[in-house]
Amino acid sequence: MSELLDLTALPHDFLWGTATSAYQIEGAVAEDGRSPSIWDTFSHTPGKIAGDDHGDVACDHYHRWREDIGLMKRLGTNAYRLSIAWPRVMPGGDGPVNAKGLAFYDELIDGLLEAGITPSVTLYHWDLPQALQDRGGWPVRDTAEHFAAYASVTADRLGDRAHHWTTLNEPLCSAWIGHIEGVMAPGLTDLTAAVRASYHLLLGHGLATQAIRAAAPSAEVGIVNNLSTVHAATDRPEDLAAARRVDGHTNRWWLDPIHGRGFPADMREVYGVELPEHPGDLETIAAPLDWLGLNYYFPVTVTDAPTAPAPHAHTVRRPDVPRTGMDWEIDPTGIETLLLRLTDEYGARKLYVTENGSSYPDVIRPDGTVDDPERQKYLIQHLAACASAARKGAPLAGYFAWSLLDNFEWAYGYGKRFGLVHVDYRTQARTIKGTGHRYAEIIRGHRDRARHAA
Repeated sequence: MSELLDLTALPHDFLWGTATSAYQIEGAVAEDGRSPSIWDTFSHTPGKIAGDDHGDVACDHYHRWREDIGLMKRLGTNAYRLSIAWPRVMPGGDGPVNAKGLAFYDELIDGLLEAGITPSVTLYHWDLPQALQDRGGWPVRDTAEHFAAYASVTADRLGDRAHHWTTLNEPLCSAWIGHIEGVMAPGLTDLTAAVRASYHLLLGHGLATQAIRAAAPSAEVGIVNNLSTVHAATDRPEDLAAARRVDGHTNRWWLDPIHGRGFPADMREVYGVELPEHPGDLETIAAPLDWLGLNYYFPVTVTDAPTAPAPHAHTVRRPDVPRTGMDWEIDPTGIETLLLRLTDEYGARKLYVTENGSSYPDVIRPDGTVDDPERQKYLIQHLAACASAARKGAPLAGYFAWSLLDNFEWAYGYGKRFGLVHVDYRTQARTIKGTGHRYAEIIRGHRDRARHAA
């Protein structure tokens, strides 16, 4: 399949990467001064996680990071998107800095650079220190200010070598899934708390952007949003209006404020929650960005549901549409549509696909190799769509496959596997899957063509 993949529109210095997050892979949750995060608390609450799984050990990356860098080198990637565990760096959420926690990331960054791999650092991938949650969490303003202080400390320590920074990963999940749906930490079902959390997450993003640039002037700063294309189930006006609301809930609420447009007026009316605004906040939230990150997995088709919680819509399952092992609909054209929307509607100057991938049950052959043809097909289809967007003008500068490793998949526990590398959780043995080998072939092919064209 890879020989049919035309990547000539991608720049010669394209970043080919993989992505992970701290709580999903690190383990060592009580070592070297790390304090509990909201995900430690949530995952140890009975009934919240499939199989009552938790991230106490996960992939043991905290102790095996050198081996994992070796896997990146075998894949031929030249970039790695990692996240910093806030409770490892500032166990109390604010106040004293944990020297051992920062030293771990110091060493990891050095190891990546020695391997010729560009580190892409995410400051927040959902692991709020439990100490801050106990003081109100993201629904209170102080958390945004503490986040900026944590960003300053981390960028000051690592910013001389790490130049690619993300403030927040998928704030939608933190606010909506964590505070409305209750199936992610902190597990609340409170619309008012959710809207306030969404506001303070974006305020924290703006404050952290300023803090990173002050500590590391050479930093390139961006934010990562998980976006979906949204379709109405029918042409009925009610369903079209529902699709508009869901687009506001999923996309515009997170994109408009960071681009200086403020929070969408139609969605403020839908939520009916007064925003905790202070003078100057909107300017802070709209701090200029060097790049935008897109996490894309699936499209959404909706119908009107007036009695449902905001945004008053139900997702419709379309028949005869292929789906992943997560039961997510597959539509590669969605990633192209969103890359072009970010370019044309929001004027993005540089874009990265910061997550894209699929979960399927792995087939381990008698010889120990891992066969995953469906995941390979998903990867190739989505890379082709990325290349198509680049040909049409999207300033796409990199692609980070989710994920380097099978890992703790949040509320799904360890039953869902997204990795390019299979992890035996009993032994921690790592095995590159067929998709990992195919990704390596694609990367080599793009580099060879770039060299010949130079």
